[in-house]
Amino acid sequence: MSDHLPPPPVTAPAPAVDLWDAVDDLCAWLDANRPVEGREGLLLRILKLSEEVGEVAEAVIGATGQNPRKGTTHTWDDVRSELCDVAVTALVALRTLTPDAREVFARHLARVTHRSLGAPRPDPSDG
Repeated sequence: MSDHLPPPPVTAPAPAVDLWDAVDDLCAWLDANRPVEGREGLLLRILKLSEEVGEVAEAVIGATGQNPRKGTTHTWDDVRSELCDVAVTALVALRTLTPDAREVFARHLARVTHRSLGAPRPDPSDG
């Protein structure tokens, strides 16, 4: 499938934004503006992730023209944007569950990386 995907457009670099500072800011903004409090509010924030994943599916279907009634309704840029929304929403949900989201994510990523790629290979030039 990747042979048929267009390359991402060449654009100017985005301004530097610290990922976890941005996640903290978004989480604080959502906390200050949420209409539902408590456990229900927490669950709704986590469920937002399902909505975003659905939007990725909609964009892929639209980019590939798989709905004959609608035709091509999205671009691969739309798919990339929706995937970013999924990532941001997941990180905000994680931050909502723990103030240590950065460390929790880093430890989990290290476990997944090790499980998938194994221990780092020694550099042959080291000896």
